[in-house]
Amino acid sequence: MSFSAHFASALARPSPLLRRFERLIAPASDRALEALAAESQRLTRHHFGRTMRLFAPLYLSNECVNNCSYCGFSRDNGIFRVTLTVEQVVREARYLHNLGFRNVLLVAGEHPKFVSDGYLQSCIDALKGFFPTIGIEVGPMEDDQYAEIVRHGAEGLVVYQESYHRETYQRLHTAGPKKNFDWRLDCPERAYAGGFRRIGIGALFGLAEWRYEALALAAHLEYLSKHCWKAQFTVAFPRMRPYAGNYQYQPDADLYLSDRALVQLACAFRVCFPQVGIVLSTREPAPLRDALAPLGITLMSAGARTEPGGYTGAGSDDLHLTVKGRRVELTETTGCEKATEQFKIDDTRSPAEVAAMLVSKRLDPVWKDWDEAILAH
Repeated sequence: MSFSAHFASALARPSPLLRRFERLIAPASDRALEALAAESQRLTRHHFGRTMRLFAPLYLSNECVNNCSYCGFSRDNGIFRVTLTVEQVVREARYLHNLGFRNVLLVAGEHPKFVSDGYLQSCIDALKGFFPTIGIEVGPMEDDQYAEIVRHGAEGLVVYQESYHRETYQRLHTAGPKKNFDWRLDCPERAYAGGFRRIGIGALFGLAEWRYEALALAAHLEYLSKHCWKAQFTVAFPRMRPYAGNYQYQPDADLYLSDRALVQLACAFRVCFPQVGIVLSTREPAPLRDALAPLGITLMSAGARTEPGGYTGAGSDDLHLTVKGRRVELTETTGCEKATEQFKIDDTRSPAEVAAMLVSKRLDPVWKDWDEAILAH
């Protein structure tokens, strides 16, 4: 039975673990939250020591066939688009490598015409010689497609459900293959069947009531931990950020995950899932990231850009629009245009500055923690 078939019953008849998790995310006093944070920190030190893995996203393409009302890459959004060539991807990767990164996440919108068959494999082939840890965050695939990606050298996959609230999901996704709620929900299981060693899941907080999203995310994680137990899991709870077409985004007060609630949520996940990695991205402001780092976070991005070519300017000579799936050339340019970002980041510090912050908190920045030689006979 896949998780999509199990989902409704998991929430209707929650396990003892989910009932405990639900209690931990209920409204709590300051004293109770402080105790939760202390326990979260203790468990993190016990299972992860003082390590903090660092990674960087590398955007390959901002083309997309999906219409998602909260995303800057949405199909009908009139943004500057580009798909980097493999050589340009290597240029971006070399820049990140020179900053110290050995863990990179390849990100692309979902568009089979532009991010075509073989493109992702070629990018991985070009990078695996100097990046021992390569993850992907792209459109969902079939088991055999994932197996091919793994054979080429990727070992991590990230796929966020965005919203676990089915009605909200259907309202926000109006066109494209992403409309299929269950297909996306079962993506981590297909990735596991394909051989991925690391799998990351999460929800985009701000789209539906946050406690419902959190409980559903916990249910998904519990299920995967039981049925896909050979993989390592990470969990993330990114919050809505301003994006192309909606730079004046105002959060719905009834849905917004406050800073205090984010701390409570991260600590609750650590207490209920003590060996699961917890990710905190540059979406969040620097002071909050600094405060959360010692409490349970184990994986952070740094110096991130959310557009193709964002690190080196690669691809800026090939910008275009896409209308109804067709490339449309720009009629007027100034020479200063660049590909449009997926969303605005908040923590704009350099990787070196983030690493220095971690050291100041007696945490150890980890740039590399994996090599395929570990599995060599």
